Amino acid sequence: MGMKNSRWLSLLVLCTGFLLIVVDMTIVNVALPSIQKDLGFSQSGLAWVVNAYLIAFGGLLLLAGRVGDLVGRKRVYLAGLAIFTAASVLCGLSFGQPMLIAARFVQGIGGAVSSAVILAMIVTLFPEPLERAKAFGIFSFVASAGAAVGLIAGGLITQAVSWHWIFFVNLPIGIATGLVSAKVLASDRGIGLGKGADVLGAIMVTAALMLGVYTIVQTSDYGLVSLRTAVLATVALGLLVGFVVRQARGRNPILPLRLFRSRKVAGTNLVQALMSTAFLGFFFLGSLDLQRVQGYGPMAIGLAFLPVAVVMALFSVRFSAQLIARFGAGAMLAAGQLVAMIALAMVALGPIHPDYFVHLMLPMALLGLGGGLSFPALTMIAMADVAPSDAGLASGLLNTTGQVGGAFGLAVLATIAGGRTLDLARGGADLAVALSGGYHLAWTVCAGLIIVTLSAAALLLREKRAEQRLNDVPCAGCEAAA
Repeated sequence: MGMKNSRWLSLLVLCTGFLLIVVDMTIVNVALPSIQKDLGFSQSGLAWVVNAYLIAFGGLLLLAGRVGDLVGRKRVYLAGLAIFTAASVLCGLSFGQPMLIAARFVQGIGGAVSSAVILAMIVTLFPEPLERAKAFGIFSFVASAGAAVGLIAGGLITQAVSWHWIFFVNLPIGIATGLVSAKVLASDRGIGLGKGADVLGAIMVTAALMLGVYTIVQTSDYGLVSLRTAVLATVALGLLVGFVVRQARGRNPILPLRLFRSRKVAGTNLVQALMSTAFLGFFFLGSLDLQRVQGYGPMAIGLAFLPVAVVMALFSVRFSAQLIARFGAGAMLAAGQLVAMIALAMVALGPIHPDYFVHLMLPMALLGLGGGLSFPALTMIAMADVAPSDAGLASGLLNTTGQVGGAFGLAVLATIAGGRTLDLARGGADLAVALSGGYHLAWTVCAGLIIVTLSAAALLLREKRAEQRLNDVPCAGCEAAA
């Protein structure tokens, strides 16, 4: 097999592993009513089927990315895939609430460990800028469209068999992906534990992120302004401040603060957090609207999001690289955000009971176009100037800001939507009108968030156009070629 074909096969293997992880974030949502009925979950207890995964995943991404730099990314990727697959079996076998929640937590650990190093491995596989743009386009499609795939697969499997099989299907795919990965992916030794084994720093940032995410997801039960939330948030913030101080003074920091001296790194991570909030907010609240207000079933909900996935696939895989080559990554990032903002505004201003083909299909397609343009360009900019020894760290950081930012954003959006719904219900509105009013307000906020990301992207666009053009984007560690 030629070197070129081997690299693309490696990318396919990495994307298959990542698809397992991304799909698992949404496939569970469709099956939640069945899980609640079988295991007797309360409404607040049921949320932990999702939250346990989210807490582990968001809390461990940064640490996992750095460990990949130190001991070898292939080794870390395979270990994470093995943990994820084994935990999936435990989820499927679960016969009680504690077992399922614990297994979901372990599944989140596996997902974080494997996904944190994937971007760094892609950077290594594709040093040539045009090919890297194509690779990032494929990866971005998998990352963004996985939500829709999860909704469709969740509805199909739950209706055809049972909720247990949404987890069991990961076993053959995980084993096959692991075996092929072990054979196809090139081995790497890492830079050695002595280069950055800041154990205390790792514990501090992981604890801060996990406690922070835990605090966020608990706001649905205790409120954003409760004493419990304030105390937990203060402890999490204290741990984070202590971590930053340690990184500034330590000899082998797990997160070298020099990374943030780059306007590209700081800006792209801000954009990643805000865009993740907008996109995840649309998918999450859109699913609820289609189910609770429009009366869609599980399969219909998944199919309704197909235009997002299809258009995103076309642009991420086929057109994004060429557009970035011609106009620059920064310009495509801004264009994609503008299209996404228009799509979210159309949904936010739409009727309570929209006709799908008249009011929803076009915004869905536009949102796919916005994501297909934005995410590959964002990833290109974020990873462009990162040294090889920090590639796993930068990859983990970008994923972390997306997950943690998205988790925080979802909590805030859900609170905004819930508050608006409650106000409308108290004012005499019927349930459908009240729920719809909350969702539409949240989508308006999502559109507003994209305006903020456009401002952040404008800072990136201040770079010289020559640096933005694809042919001049420096590969990691190839500064001499820039």
